[in-house]
Amino acid sequence: MSGQSLDVVSVGFTPVKGTRHVRRPEARFDAEGPIGDRRYCLVDVARRQVLKTVQNPSLIGITAELRGEELALTLPDGRSACAVPEPDDEVLTCEYWKRRTDLNLTDGPHSALVSSWLGRPVRLARAPRGDVVYGAPATMIATASLADLADRAARPELIAEAARFRATFVIDTDLPYAEETWQGREIILGETGLGEIRVRVRAPVPRCAVMDLDPVTGERNARVLRTLAGYRPTNAAGEPVFGVYAEIVG
Repeated sequence: MSGQSLDVVSVGFTPVKGTRHVRRPEARFDAEGPIGDRRYCLVDVARRQVLKTVQNPSLIGITAELRGEELALTLPDGRSACAVPEPDDEVLTCEYWKRRTDLNLTDGPHSALVSSWLGRPVRLARAPRGDVVYGAPATMIATASLADLADRAARPELIAEAARFRATFVIDTDLPYAEETWQGREIILGETGLGEIRVRVRAPVPRCAVMDLDPVTGERNARVLRTLAGYRPTNAAGEPVFGVYAEIVG
């Protein structure tokens, strides 16, 4: 497998953690993953908490776009804000999955917009690269794995809803879960429109109830997690795995 090239069906990420995962065919990469991925996050300042999608599913309704140095946020009702998030003098230390991270709170219209959408005060913060990423810088899911899950869940639409799984790369394969057999190997992802990207495959990704949320509205409208738990291997915490982490190496 080392050196073999696999076709990429789509590339996706979001510049604000927890907001809608969107295809980014123009994405650029470095050793830390897609450039711009989760550059910002939203925080509950009083609780010193980074907002997570599983606890705040309505975040999925927000579309985030980087336009040069400007960040544009658009709500489902059409309201929007577009400005350069200017850092203020306040640094907020939060814990994210038992890791401490120093976040730069920002000034601008974004915080007020999202606060109005969530119904509680939150602030937009600039995050150090990789600090609000749960596992590795990138993840991969194979089309054959999606098709197998869709069949087992009796939800054929899952094949077109890969954004539920918020994977960096969706790759084309014929064999379900083949990606899990490549751990530790380097493979080439080709035909992304950006040339070739070399990645090292890492451990399978443990999954949570975010998969059950509609990838556009954030409404809970599927039971994907229960389906996975019925047939997939689990980690020590009992979470079923689906897809794999990947490290960008070239």
